[in-house]
Amino acid sequence: MTTTAEPRRASTATVVPLMIALLVAVFAFQLNASMLAPALATMEVELNATAAQIGMTQTAFFTAAALFSLFLPRWGDLIGRRKVLIGMMVVTGIGCIVAAFAPNVAVLFLGRLIQGVAGPTVPLCLIVLRQQVPNEKQYALLLGIVTSVNGGIGGVDALAGGWLAENFGFRSIFWVMAAFCLIAAVALPFGVKESTADQTPKMDWLGVLPLAVSIGSLLMAFNEAGKLGDANWVLVAVLFIVGVAGVVVFYNIEKRVKNPLVSTEYLGQRRTWALLLTTLLTMTGVFAIMNGLVPNLAQDATHGAGMSAGVVSWWTLTPYALAGLVFGPIAGTLAGKFGYKIVLQIGIVLTILGVAGATFLVGSTSQFAYLGISIFVGVAYAGMANIMLNGLGIVLSPADNQGYLPGMNAGAFNLGAGISFAILFAVATAFGDQNGGYAAGMWAGVIILALAFLCSLLIPRPESITDTVAARNLAEESLNA
Repeated sequence: MTTTAEPRRASTATVVPLMIALLVAVFAFQLNASMLAPALATMEVELNATAAQIGMTQTAFFTAAALFSLFLPRWGDLIGRRKVLIGMMVVTGIGCIVAAFAPNVAVLFLGRLIQGVAGPTVPLCLIVLRQQVPNEKQYALLLGIVTSVNGGIGGVDALAGGWLAENFGFRSIFWVMAAFCLIAAVALPFGVKESTADQTPKMDWLGVLPLAVSIGSLLMAFNEAGKLGDANWVLVAVLFIVGVAGVVVFYNIEKRVKNPLVSTEYLGQRRTWALLLTTLLTMTGVFAIMNGLVPNLAQDATHGAGMSAGVVSWWTLTPYALAGLVFGPIAGTLAGKFGYKIVLQIGIVLTILGVAGATFLVGSTSQFAYLGISIFVGVAYAGMANIMLNGLGIVLSPADNQGYLPGMNAGAFNLGAGISFAILFAVATAFGDQNGGYAAGMWAGVIILALAFLCSLLIPRPESITDTVAARNLAEESLNA
């Protein structure tokens, strides 16, 4: 008689070097994503560029990160996940060096494009972690630790970036990024075992192309729309049409190729479309609020607290990121005990309450009110919902194609961020005569987050799906019991 036994916990000798390697890799990516934020003005001066030109280099990085996320996790399934991770760190480091030597904005733009290769670092790290840690509760805890860094290294990354730019110039930031990429490339071979999918057919590059064109076009469309009055709406319409056409072409290719990037069977399943919709709507509902509207309101002397640019991060962005970083491991532990889906839904509900509460900041001059809202939403979204969305992308994936869902989920995160700024700032601008429109933008976020919660109800419970890695591990452990 066989008994159902939980897979054994990975040993400390395995977990410690593994986590060191993965965390360094995630640090390297996160620094590329957030360390430049306080140095943008310095870059304008040192490169004799405009704010719009420097902003385009940032857009280049995040767009490239979204596009590489679509296919690199799946490529890792086929040729080796450790190999792809190491390659990503090496190429990203090269991009850092190119940017460090940039004599003008054009070369900086190229460097940031190359750095975008690091985009799928977190999903790939979580897939690697999944391979070496079969115990569900242990995996959930470690996932929470790894993913919490993705929300910002407690705000220290941005603060360090500002200090480096002020004392050594913006180029020093890229050298620090390059150093972390080098450390990660060296650490990964020692802490990570190589792994691939059970079957390793040729990569579906034919399917990658229209998918990348589609997501890239949609990202650029929403970025252009975010300019509102200065936007080229004809360009927005053309990009949107190209994006939709790309999806149609991609779907038709996947129906015909022998080894698709994503089978149409998986595309039609709730674990795919329900998760992607939830991720997209959650990001759309909260991202621009915590990274745009709340900091802007805090600096508004007429409708907000009138904080200076030098202190606003201490009361909003830093506590938000730090709360997510601290609560991430706790959320992982809760997911291991109660399930990813229920923790996600609690996180979304709390985020809705936090964003609704943020509307009362309009007219408030209390710095501690901003601090309280930032910590609350940091716990609810960055420390719970964001981590569970990342985790579900891993634990819902079929064992024979573990890269497709995390990759597409990463694309949904990036697309949601772009849509968030376009929609919520448009609403805030439309209601600008009502105390600056801040509350209107936030209430729009509440409505979108409510839709995200409804979509989350359609996400299947990971334990109900029989083709996942967790199900396979459990079956193997039962046979050996």
